[in-house]
Amino acid sequence: MSLASVLAFLAGIGVVVGSIFASTNHPMAFVDLPSIIIVGGGTFVTLFISYELKDALSALKVMLTAFRRHADSESSLKDEIGRIVRWAYIVQKNGLQGLENEITDSLREENPFLAYGADLVVTGYTGAEIKQILEHTLEAQSERDKRPTDAIKKMGGDSPAFGMLGTLIGLIIMLGSMAGDPSAIGPSMAVALITTFYGIILARIVFIPLSTKIAARNDVTMFKNIMQMEGLVLLAERKSPRYIQDKINSFVDTDEQFLIDRDMNASAHTSQEN
Repeated sequence: MSLASVLAFLAGIGVVVGSIFASTNHPMAFVDLPSIIIVGGGTFVTLFISYELKDALSALKVMLTAFRRHADSESSLKDEIGRIVRWAYIVQKNGLQGLENEITDSLREENPFLAYGADLVVTGYTGAEIKQILEHTLEAQSERDKRPTDAIKKMGGDSPAFGMLGTLIGLIIMLGSMAGDPSAIGPSMAVALITTFYGIILARIVFIPLSTKIAARNDVTMFKNIMQMEGLVLLAERKSPRYIQDKINSFVDTDEQFLIDRDMNASAHTSQEN
């Protein structure tokens, strides 16, 4: 569970609820079932109309993952650089057979992209061939990741629109009641205003922030994979460990750079523990 995400979401809800309680003695006036049905139901209905069932369900599932820990955002790129540099020493000493022994089941589960790329190196493809294959892999993965994010972002645009629809419904009912029962004006006006309120809340606290967070996480993973791809290409070209170190270090900030003379023993120890 991502504690920061959960706390931020609760804080956003708390700001809205707190302002309501601080502003009125009748907070239940902000609870209206027809408005909830119009905004919430309409937003989810358009999701399933706009996207295939598989993609719509994937978008809903991905929204939940935004509240979970994201390993790529929390892990250090220095450790990834250190792993590839250590692999370079293994290839230098034991050849590709030594690298094959490093592709464990735990690596395939933890980092399937890196394990797949290492398989390509072990197979004997050239650096250029590996780069081409992995670039296609990353492009396809980016396209798959983009669909749920776009769907969530669309929900952020649809919910205020349904809020406006509820406003129109409420105004039509209100205007139709003005010549007859004046007591119906109040409830109709409430529906007219509260639906817009619900639509803005869903868009600005739920859907748009979640789509932004998920897209940012996808960018972090993509950056890490590109860095790993460059390292795997250098492994296939049998570049020296120090060259690989210097080339991949160019991807990261100075304080995250891996240095063989300083970090090699610590990296080997960490790898053995994992």
